[in-house]
Amino acid sequence: MKRDLTMDDLVIAGIAVIAGLLAAFLLRMLLRWLGKHADRTRWSGDDVIVDALRTAVPWAAIAGGAASAAAALPLTATVQHNVNQVLTVLLIFVVTVAVARVVAGLMRSVTQSRPGVAGSATIFVNITRVLILAIGFLVVLQTLGISIAPMLTALGVGGLAVALALQDTLANLFAGIHILASKTVQPGDYIRLSSGEEGYVEDINWRQTTVRSLSNNLVVIPNGELAKTNMTNFMRPEQQLTILVQAGVAYDSDLEQVERVTIEVVAEVMTEITGALPEHEPLVRFHTFGDSRIGFTVILGVGEFSDQYRIKHEFIKRLHRRYRAEGIRIPAPARTVALQQGAVVIPQQRGAELEPDEVPSARLD
Repeated sequence: MKRDLTMDDLVIAGIAVIAGLLAAFLLRMLLRWLGKHADRTRWSGDDVIVDALRTAVPWAAIAGGAASAAAALPLTATVQHNVNQVLTVLLIFVVTVAVARVVAGLMRSVTQSRPGVAGSATIFVNITRVLILAIGFLVVLQTLGISIAPMLTALGVGGLAVALALQDTLANLFAGIHILASKTVQPGDYIRLSSGEEGYVEDINWRQTTVRSLSNNLVVIPNGELAKTNMTNFMRPEQQLTILVQAGVAYDSDLEQVERVTIEVVAEVMTEITGALPEHEPLVRFHTFGDSRIGFTVILGVGEFSDQYRIKHEFIKRLHRRYRAEGIRIPAPARTVALQQGAVVIPQQRGAELEPDEVPSARLD
């Protein structure tokens, strides 16, 4: 000590500490009030910022009060230096955590605000959080007087060994970054792999991509495998798509009537069923003279991939009911085999409407 400790020093130091605590309390109340107003806004980013400040600002006020109290006391230069270092490290730690929370929260809010996205892409969030915390740790070491140059050199050499040992893990990491950066797959997309797996992308993290199938099961796919396989993304370039339904009618049907009735049923389904596209133009295309029927394709429009099952279900029911009402027959293939004593009959495939005696046969002597 340069001088003796007096009662005035203790009073001033106490006032500084109390002032810091009071400032921390008032600032926290203010930020809580701001948080309530931030909840009313449509942008979720202000909630993240206020929540991070609610943690950092009160601690900064407490550290400022403690630093003022230490400055008022007759401490030696060494003790004063140590106190200032501790308070500085505390302040750097709090600020680093707050910045990491703000940046990660903003990235998550931007990801979730994207239309059609069910989950968040945590790979970028986690990498950003780790980088900010690592920078804060290096700043703390530099503040304590520890040289970080030898540490960075050792990390470089050690990082090469770790990279060789973790080739698969790093391959998945960079594959995930590439997938998200190229925007070929995003959380919320419905994908189908050439190996057969399909479903909605729930999340893409540093190692794997999680896909939720229509049966509500989770399929975990390594990012490296996802980047190498052939994949169909049913949400890009847009969610709306067309589906094809195959049908057929008997040869004696009036094709003009078939087309008119089918178009009416398509228009009805497109208007009344959830997930269909009311603006979709009904399309019917005849394409095949089959063994027992004339085949055609009906083209339906759906809002997204999973809607097709409900729309197909309703379309087939309504089309079948309407065909019965209009007298339009949907023939089923049939095969008749006629056996005669001492003869081998070659069966002929025919429509359900043919009679058995109309089937030609050949006798082999």
